[in-house]
Amino acid sequence: MSRPILVLQMQRMGDLILSFPLFLWLKRRHPGRPIRVVAEETFFRSLMQTGPEVEYVSWTAADGLRRDAHHFILNLSHRPEAAALAGELAAEEVYGPVLEQDGAVRVRGAVQLYRSSVVHNNRHNQYHWADLNALDVVPLGDMAATRWPEPRTGDRKRLKIGLFLGASQKEKRPSAAFSAALADDLSRRGAAVILMGGPAEVELGARVQALCRERALNACGRFSLAELSLFGQHLSLFVTPDTGPMHLAAWTGCRVLNLSMGPVNPWETGPYLPGNHVVAANMSCRGCWSCRRGRALCRDRFDPARIGYLAFCLAKGEPRRLDRLSIPGLRLFETGRTANGLFSLRRVGAGSGVEARELVGAFWRETFGVLLGLFDDRGAKEAWSALEEACPGLAQSFRASVKKFGAALSSVSKTGKVFEKDFW
Repeated sequence: MSRPILVLQMQRMGDLILSFPLFLWLKRRHPGRPIRVVAEETFFRSLMQTGPEVEYVSWTAADGLRRDAHHFILNLSHRPEAAALAGELAAEEVYGPVLEQDGAVRVRGAVQLYRSSVVHNNRHNQYHWADLNALDVVPLGDMAATRWPEPRTGDRKRLKIGLFLGASQKEKRPSAAFSAALADDLSRRGAAVILMGGPAEVELGARVQALCRERALNACGRFSLAELSLFGQHLSLFVTPDTGPMHLAAWTGCRVLNLSMGPVNPWETGPYLPGNHVVAANMSCRGCWSCRRGRALCRDRFDPARIGYLAFCLAKGEPRRLDRLSIPGLRLFETGRTANGLFSLRRVGAGSGVEARELVGAFWRETFGVLLGLFDDRGAKEAWSALEEACPGLAQSFRASVKKFGAALSSVSKTGKVFEKDFW
């Protein structure tokens, strides 16, 4: 038997679902080669029938992996025990964090090193986690050749809209009052509204339903993940914060409207498949790794009536309305793909010109693509020209800063003295 490929993905449910594209590409690129995935059993048991067919291994059974030599190991986890396991097992190549014999943890693989570098430093990152999962071991051409299906249209005459209430962090989910007002708005527009959530949202679902003035069905805690996938096939739209069930809905073809609030970056963890939508606050700090402002002020920008109208337009399949739509305080994006096959977000709506921040992000995406050996420098030159034309003052300041930064790096390389913390 050929040596297996081993993927260590011992993070949360959403992280496992965002590894499904990787599993798909690996199966296509290595037909017949076993692909093993070490993951949390509480997650993969419910998702085995949903994602690509791989051999799942529970962390508690990982000792059995020591019998085999592996074609390569890809560690996508930041847990210390995952780095230790990656360093202990036999493999031709290892990517991601590895605990080495001298006791140091080192990140192998240029793309995994880039990914580690954007932790708490992701302001201008425009690479999605699902793409970063794969780029060390899957050629970009394989990704670009993948044709992802558009989300299902759904019944446009009898609208059924699911509102998922929960998220892993309080700052990432709407308030009960917001969800109730949104449910009421959609009900008045003629949609059947279903409040959705897992066991952790049972109490929240009851509170939201009690606040609703219109009729809303409370299904919180009623569905397993497998049942949620099946139920999603009947929805016209799934409105949700950034959470594991959002990724599950998008993967299974449900049309998603992601309410991107709190410390989360839609470029990194937005709904991965094309044709879905993300609405985020029009604030300079959006997409942060962790909020430093006392509370997540971005949540205040989300108005239930405006989100209700947006959700209604999406459920009805009326994109022309979106082209004219202006949502004060918010930005609307549609998920898609770059010419290279990577995840992208496109501004949608009235006055949807590109922001300076997005132009800087596009430049860094293309530049790091060159540095990582993903593509040539034409895209980086075009991105720089677009930035320079739209924001000449910013481009001039950027040039001066990069020159100063280069001089500092040169000094470090000569003296061996690392930067002080306040340098950054």
